Amino acid sequence: MRVKCILCEIIEQLDDENPLAKRLRNRPIHTYMCQRCHDRIAERTKERLETGKFRLYRDKQLEEEW
Repeated sequence: MRVKCILCEIIEQLDDENPLAKRLRNRPIHTYMCQRCHDRIAERTKERLETGKFRLYRDKQLEEEW
């Protein structure tokens, strides 16, 4: 299955049996984001959290796991 990243618009190939490919096929509202963009967003979010001026709203249980 060919997928396109919503941020950088790079086209990648996913195996048809991949759970992510099945999810994208069955629920078209879900979007694909490549691993490079995902890592970049995670890194920048951590940087913002360290400044103390950024507040991330999460469930209490998820916050304990973080």
